[in-house]
Amino acid sequence: MAHPSAGAGRPLRIANVSGFYGDRLSAAREMLDGGPVDVLTGDWLAELTMSVLARQRARDPDAGYATTFVDQLEDVLGDCLDRGVRIVSNAGGLNPHGCAAAVRRIGARLGREVRVAVIDGDDATEALAHARAAGWAAPHLDTGEPLPSGAVPEAVNAYLGCRGIVEALAAGADVVITGRVTDAAVVLGPAAWHHGWARDDWDALAGAVAAGHVIECGAQATGGNFAFFTELAGMERVGFPLAEVHADGSAVITKHPGTGGAVTVETITAQLLYEVGGPRYLTPDVVVRLDTVRLEPAGPDRVLLSGTRGEPAPGQVKVGAIVPAGWRTGTTFVLTGGEIEAKAAAAQAALWAGVPGGREGFDDVAVRLVRADRPDPASMTDAVALLTVAVRGQDRDRVGRFARTAVETWLTGYPGLYFTGPPVSPSACSVFWPVLMPAADFPQRVTFDGRTWEVPAVRTPAGAEPERAQPAAAATPSGPAAPDGNGGAHAGDRSGETTRVPLGTLVGARSGDKGGNATLGVWARTDATHAWLRRFWTEDRLRALLPEAAGLELRLWELPHLRAVGATIVGLLGKGVGVSLALDSQGKGLAEYLRAKHVDVPVELVPNGAGHGR
Repeated sequence: MAHPSAGAGRPLRIANVSGFYGDRLSAAREMLDGGPVDVLTGDWLAELTMSVLARQRARDPDAGYATTFVDQLEDVLGDCLDRGVRIVSNAGGLNPHGCAAAVRRIGARLGREVRVAVIDGDDATEALAHARAAGWAAPHLDTGEPLPSGAVPEAVNAYLGCRGIVEALAAGADVVITGRVTDAAVVLGPAAWHHGWARDDWDALAGAVAAGHVIECGAQATGGNFAFFTELAGMERVGFPLAEVHADGSAVITKHPGTGGAVTVETITAQLLYEVGGPRYLTPDVVVRLDTVRLEPAGPDRVLLSGTRGEPAPGQVKVGAIVPAGWRTGTTFVLTGGEIEAKAAAAQAALWAGVPGGREGFDDVAVRLVRADRPDPASMTDAVALLTVAVRGQDRDRVGRFARTAVETWLTGYPGLYFTGPPVSPSACSVFWPVLMPAADFPQRVTFDGRTWEVPAVRTPAGAEPERAQPAAAATPSGPAAPDGNGGAHAGDRSGETTRVPLGTLVGARSGDKGGNATLGVWARTDATHAWLRRFWTEDRLRALLPEAAGLELRLWELPHLRAVGATIVGLLGKGVGVSLALDSQGKGLAEYLRAKHVDVPVELVPNGAGHGR
């Protein structure tokens, strides 16, 4: 495998400049000018983003890629070429060739030659259609439910790996634009190219995937969305992360000097726990054993990630179908003063009376009454509550009628009626439908310097682990359960005295979504708290703390080297963010909700003796 002869043994400095489609536009300039970097990468795709790109492409065949990436390159492309900084991006989305053409146009305006490679082969539309025609039910990856026979996806894409990126860089590309690849592939590809890793260098590959997972969401690795954010400085302008990936797959996570936020063992722990479903993290290139990852400080704003073990790549890849699911809209009433519940009831009665079929005419309805009002209010903000009503249905006219009816109640409803904003017109929504398909069916294609060639998928060795991840065994560490079912003393606690405090007093947490599943990771700040947390983290207790999980499957797991436990709550987010009417449709606030719950804990674990003794 070709790789750079000069400097190939040194770490490769890979900078993230985007964690989602819509992230900070100036990040590329900040990372390029803030210190030495070798590669600029980022993540512009998500399940919801693919739906957005599909609708854009339906309106304009030349669209379908993340235009914010192109905006960033307008500012930095010339400097990257001057400094020899490679650019690897998944911003190509559903139209990587169109994105590449836009990059070439920037080069033409600069009067510079830009060697742009395109990686595709992820379009699985025909493969899915042929498999369904042959009788395959396209079962949902999590639920096993068959894809409805009449469903016609807007887009179908396989999550591919890093090997196309490796070959494009080896061929001399300055910029690599991909379609759908795994989020970590844009980090793994440059690292594998630079260090010359073989396809079966499982441990090195796994280490780079772990580093890629840490930096893929941008500033979440440097303090963004961090549970203990008040302990960090410069949070008004958090810096973006860098991964210095070494030849053995270990990496130092850091950021440029003088930027906000921090890189600590805990900020990296939080990101490692983000949107994972257990110890085995499956990618098309390698299965990463997250339960082998070790973190240690390596200097100010520097954390060494090492020890990661890898298993052979699975023989199947995840394929995501974007399936139309009708139309949605919503509105928020402001309720002021007294009789809040009566006003909320009156608002709903008027809404449903004005829509043919009423509430039952929609596939999904969500009603939330958020009480911020107080008795004897001292200010206007102390006097208001919010009533949010959202609907989804297949009939666009009916959904549009809902929005119109809300407006019509303005002068006929409860006293003091007004809205936080005008009701919005119906918007199309889609369901993300994940399935597993044979990896061998999806070779990557590299287009570069006037030629196109295929890069086959990684082959699974005979006797390797099964392709599909099995639900992780529940974390049921040894030790007696708490007597009160909500924490409390355990054998080994020194005094036996407990105090009741918010769980977040002792632990940090991070949550997110994987389709309709919510992911939840919790870490302890000390060894003693970790020992208590392992005993505390049982299915019964988690169900007691999160009544929203009633009737849903819980998959509990732990990562002991990170002092962490976790859970996947199957189906908590319904069918996913694309169609969810929930207030927190991506599970972002679930971790903080859990940390706000009061539990009984050994008094010696509580910092500064806070809490209420019992």
